[in-house]
Amino acid sequence: MMFQIISDLHLESPAAYDVFEVNPKAPYLALLGDIGYVKDEGLFHFLYRQLKMFRIVFLVMGNHEAYHSSWSETKSAVNKFKTRIDGTRGSSETLGKLVILDQTRYDISPGITVLGCTLFSRVAQAQKESVNFGLNDFYYIDDWTIEAHQDAHHADLVWLNQEIEYISRSEPDRKVVVFTHFCPSTHAMVVDPRHRNSKISSAFMTDLSSEPCWENGVVKLWAFGHTHFNCDFQDLETGKTVTSNQRGYYFAQSEGFDCEKTVKI
Repeated sequence: MMFQIISDLHLESPAAYDVFEVNPKAPYLALLGDIGYVKDEGLFHFLYRQLKMFRIVFLVMGNHEAYHSSWSETKSAVNKFKTRIDGTRGSSETLGKLVILDQTRYDISPGITVLGCTLFSRVAQAQKESVNFGLNDFYYIDDWTIEAHQDAHHADLVWLNQEIEYISRSEPDRKVVVFTHFCPSTHAMVVDPRHRNSKISSAFMTDLSSEPCWENGVVKLWAFGHTHFNCDFQDLETGKTVTSNQRGYYFAQSEGFDCEKTVKI
């Protein structure tokens, strides 16, 4: 099974929702957050174009999706769009399915499951002040605080651990794919050397190496975004593939981004 994986397109600036093209190389497209602002109607035009080309589009919301809005308004707008798409699909055989990954399980085949959520980071105590004042999220997302961010991390992590433990017990032969926006590791392979000593690193990545969601062998692939640093490697301890394919900001694009990148499971 092939997934085309893309994140952090940042089509909001400069506005490129109508001009950025994705050339399909797999039937399933995973958009792992920071595609654009939900407040921009252009984001939904972009998503609609992808749904005309892919069998399924998986959408994880990144932090930038909620900029100049609130999380409740953002999720409401995305779900309303999904409702419209689901209604349209009833009369159109050419429109793919939109799967919003917000603590969502989707069984894509009898033996493969996709689990997805934003998976906000766990901000380290020593970095709280730096993150609080240095992260745009707390200025551009309405009613969003570092405490809310921490609570959201906990909720996503608890859900992910529970889902993976349940699958491992009840269907040990099932293969699990995890899609998140925030980075689930602090492994050297996922860290941009330029930011190795960053005082806000825990706003981007969390060491989940001792968590069931990371340790469990049913997870075969974990793809993420948010860091604007691309990687693709096999975790030696668990055997899972860990990958990211992030474009980054238009004026500071990430090395190694490939809009046609696919991953096979």
